[in-house]
Amino acid sequence: MKKAGIIMIIGSLLLLGLFKFPLWSIMLGAPQYPDPLGMNIFIDGIEGASEFDIQNIDGLNHYIGMKTIPKPEEMWEFSTFPMVIGSMVFLGVIIGFLGFLGKINHWWFIGWFLSMSVLGILGMYDFNLWLIEYGTDLDPNAIMKMTHPDGTPMTYKPPLFGHQKMLNFDVDSWPHTGAYFMFIGMMLTLAAFFIGKREWNSKAIVKKSTQ
Repeated sequence: MKKAGIIMIIGSLLLLGLFKFPLWSIMLGAPQYPDPLGMNIFIDGIEGASEFDIQNIDGLNHYIGMKTIPKPEEMWEFSTFPMVIGSMVFLGVIIGFLGFLGKINHWWFIGWFLSMSVLGILGMYDFNLWLIEYGTDLDPNAIMKMTHPDGTPMTYKPPLFGHQKMLNFDVDSWPHTGAYFMFIGMMLTLAAFFIGKREWNSKAIVKKSTQ
């Protein structure tokens, strides 16, 4: 399964893009901000899309009682996620190398893919929980207390995926470059499974015909 093994190795290594590029991006646009404010979410922290964006977002959030954007040391995820991704890259390369040598079959490839898929779903679930807390756990002593027409307090949870209108802000939440690296890498590992399955079956047929 040499071809499948090589593809598996390449797919796994593409996840290293998460250490360089943002995984997700949240942008806030409003008439008073011709250049939207934004924050890029990496696996090890959050940075502003531009130099002063984090400072400006925190300043706006202060008026409605939202917490400041967390620093890396304030969230366990920012220390755990890099270790998880690094471990999956290492494991994927080992599986691909063993597949290249013909020591394991194609089911190991799909096993890695499914494990990474579960970890990705859990990561998105955790991210959404953080957004809920970030947008709903408001300071009761905030300067501005916004309510819905029925009198219930307004919350400010950004969308997990897509566009949402919040007050006079248009909020967009979309995958960033790192997410595309991960997606392409995982698709390659899935392709490695099907190619490996074909190679394994061909090898079995050849072996059977020579007996």
